[in-house]
Amino acid sequence: MDLESYIVSSSSRLQEVERAISAFDFEKGDQNKYQSLNREYQKLKTLVQSWADYRKVQDDLIGNHELLEEADDDLKELVKADMEQLEHEEQRLDGEIKALILPTHPNEGKDVIVEIRPGAGGDEAALFVADLYRMYSKYAENQGWKVEVMDLSETPLGGIKSVSFTVRGDGAWSRLRFESGVHRVQRIPATEAQGRIHTSTVTVAVLAEAQEVDFELKPEELRIDVFRASGHGGQCVNTTDSAVRVTHLPTGMFVASQQEKSQHRNKEIAMRILRSRLLQIKQEEEDKKNAEERRSQVGTGDRSERIRTYNYPQNRVSDHRFELTLYDLTNILEGNMDELIGQIRAIDANRRLSEELGIDM
Repeated sequence: MDLESYIVSSSSRLQEVERAISAFDFEKGDQNKYQSLNREYQKLKTLVQSWADYRKVQDDLIGNHELLEEADDDLKELVKADMEQLEHEEQRLDGEIKALILPTHPNEGKDVIVEIRPGAGGDEAALFVADLYRMYSKYAENQGWKVEVMDLSETPLGGIKSVSFTVRGDGAWSRLRFESGVHRVQRIPATEAQGRIHTSTVTVAVLAEAQEVDFELKPEELRIDVFRASGHGGQCVNTTDSAVRVTHLPTGMFVASQQEKSQHRNKEIAMRILRSRLLQIKQEEEDKKNAEERRSQVGTGDRSERIRTYNYPQNRVSDHRFELTLYDLTNILEGNMDELIGQIRAIDANRRLSEELGIDM
């Protein structure tokens, strides 16, 4: 099957679903069925519209190529600049379309919890944690998403020992899911007197934020401890037992939170992170049962997997899972990640479309 045939089939299905929604009997009908129809309608509508936008961009590129042959030098510069923007938009839409064709993942539409911690490299690694936190925050702002800090511990030199934060907004999970893993940075630290390049690592975990319906935390399986918060300055630091540690007894996994002054709020944060971590483990176990699906994944999201290198001297970002290199590190660290994430999603979708659905791109 080719992509255009799939879009034609999807357009027909969109009309069928639209008629089913219009004729739905809310008094007698199953509300779950209505919600399912509505989700399918929204996905198909977005797919068909994205395809129309994609074809228009391609037509505009053809027109610009023709105009380029006849234009004078001044006009050629304008046409080339326009073509560059169109090519980026074509690439973005290509990834969007392919992602929409793939079967919906259970985490699609969920908000995420992002956790970033230093790996190897001491203070330099902690400084890069701060850089990545800033990068993701700026990217979220560009996307119109909301960021909420759940837990953050700083170092005296301005780095970050660890940070956990939620990202809420449409497409948060689908766009950030490939960020899980080990991120490596190669640069000359500010404290390096001889100008030598150091290599440090940072771990990033992106968890779909789990709700109680996704994973139930049973009270009898939890141990909750309170202790005195610690940190730099602040009137409430070391004066009240506001910090909370929640331990999941069956697995031994625990989460501690001391970000807030309220013990109740810290418990809520710890429970949210713990539930999301346990949901991820559950999903990974289910994925392993399906060997064919596992083989089709380019990057597993395993935290032990070195996924990306940020090389400052060469202004280079290389994603090792997708054999992708961009010489745009400065721009990417400012939160302009659309091209990087768009290409990753497109490469992953290409391989999965061919292997899972037999659609040739």
